[in-house]
Amino acid sequence: MNLQSKIFLALAFMFAIILLMGGLGGYYLNQLANDSQAILRDNYVSFEYSSRMQRALPRLPDADAVADFDRNLKKQEANITEVGEAEVTATLRREFNQFRKEGNTEAVKQRMLQTLFRLDDINGQAMVRKNEVAKQTADDALVWLAVVGTVCFLIVLSFTINFPAYIARPLRELTQGIKQVTNRNFEERLHVESSDEFGELARSFNRMAEKLDEYEHSNLARILFEKKRIETLIQIMSDGIIGLDQNRYVLFVNQVASRLLGLNESELLGKYAPDIAAANDLMRTLIQEVMPPLQRTQEAPNSPTGEASLLKIYDGDKESYFTRQTQPVDIVRTGDVQPVRAGYVIVLKNVTSYKELDLAKTNFIATVSHELKTPIASIKMSLKLLDDQRVGELNDEQKELVTNVRDDADRLLSITGELLNMAQVETGQIQLNLQPVAPGDIISYAVNALRVAAAQRQIKLHIDLPAVLPQVRTDPDKASWVLVNFLSNAVRHSPDESRIDVTARPVTQGVEFRVRDRGAGIRPEHRDRVFDRYFRAPGTNGQPSGTGLGLAISSEFIQSMNGQIGLDTTVTDGAAFWFTLPVEAS
Repeated sequence: MNLQSKIFLALAFMFAIILLMGGLGGYYLNQLANDSQAILRDNYVSFEYSSRMQRALPRLPDADAVADFDRNLKKQEANITEVGEAEVTATLRREFNQFRKEGNTEAVKQRMLQTLFRLDDINGQAMVRKNEVAKQTADDALVWLAVVGTVCFLIVLSFTINFPAYIARPLRELTQGIKQVTNRNFEERLHVESSDEFGELARSFNRMAEKLDEYEHSNLARILFEKKRIETLIQIMSDGIIGLDQNRYVLFVNQVASRLLGLNESELLGKYAPDIAAANDLMRTLIQEVMPPLQRTQEAPNSPTGEASLLKIYDGDKESYFTRQTQPVDIVRTGDVQPVRAGYVIVLKNVTSYKELDLAKTNFIATVSHELKTPIASIKMSLKLLDDQRVGELNDEQKELVTNVRDDADRLLSITGELLNMAQVETGQIQLNLQPVAPGDIISYAVNALRVAAAQRQIKLHIDLPAVLPQVRTDPDKASWVLVNFLSNAVRHSPDESRIDVTARPVTQGVEFRVRDRGAGIRPEHRDRVFDRYFRAPGTNGQPSGTGLGLAISSEFIQSMNGQIGLDTTVTDGAAFWFTLPVEAS
């Protein structure tokens, strides 16, 4: 039986005792009331009738006295309740009738008076008898109430003394046991033999203490040794490392992280990370990923948990670059279905040397690309002069060579243009000229730029443009460049005599531009990487084409203009690339 049932039965028993005492008292009170009512109803009324007739008797034969006597005699005849009372009342009726016949006879009056005395005597004796009965009832009530009350009092007293002890004793033992376990006395056991919640609690506590005792004797030394070794490894690492528990309190921090934060180790260990972040900008940035969503401050960009993000930090007097990686620590305990979050480890890796090399590479590419544009422009000018009949007429073989050189020069110019754009992207120096632009103008420019290339392969460019579209806020050169890139890719990968759809439509985010071709499409394993730098998806012949920079640059341009870009993965017979631009505020 569980504890709730026992408490319920105890309260029910107390309630039953109260009902028993109340019922017994009510029963005897009702008996006493009935006895008193019987005396009043049966005998006292007869006394009253007899008294009235005795007062009327001396005034007989007065007519009023005769009427009064006769009226009370009739009432007495209707209130016969005692043995012998009927005979005496009948005798009184005969004598009264005789008196009315013979007239004023003193002898009859005397007999009538004696009869009334006999009637009073009968009712008096009955009242005495009934009073004795009422008294006996009261005595019985007193005895029974005393006996039952004493028994109930003893039971309640025993219950009051024992039941709290029944509740408190296991709690005292549990409290004492918890204190012993807190003092690392894992051999402590509770001795509560019952089948209720207290017994189950005691058994659970004993199992816990047994497991802790096993753990204490089997793993403690090894755990302490491993902990010391891990702390040593963390301290000698060249990367900054910060460990937080599941409540975001600092568990450990090495010297590199302390130096970057500008705080001593003693000022960090055991402290609540958000409290440190309130006065430390770097800590505020580092814990963004481990804070609940509603408590995060604005940080751009925020990388997903577990992924690296680049931070610029002043290490001493030098501007350094670090990658931040926040790794959740999840453990699966015995009996748990889902892993439990145990804390977080934040790693700051110094990538300044790599950043410097990357910047040198970017500057080199930008310089070389810029220097190449001049000779390429000279080559194109020379080719244009060769096409001029005034310089001299070329034969067919020479014209073919000039065409090939022109195609190679155009391709080289396109590559240098992409390299320069990528240099802008990597250095964060994208120059934007945001202004309101009609979506139709962007589409017209891109289609006109690719119309000749599409016509050479008999590819139809189908434009689907609503009659009314709001203006978008964008850089027209950058937006047109992206759409031209989409169209050039579509023309390159589309079969001859096919169709390319160029559409624009209003969406929630602004205006969406979409280019849809009927080529081989993008393989599922390549769809997540098409916007990565230098990634080149295989073409129709299975060989990669292009520089792998066009879509990466397009993504950076669109995002810099507060837009979105993507690949429609629901299209399987070809490819559909899209981007959105925000609407110009009115």
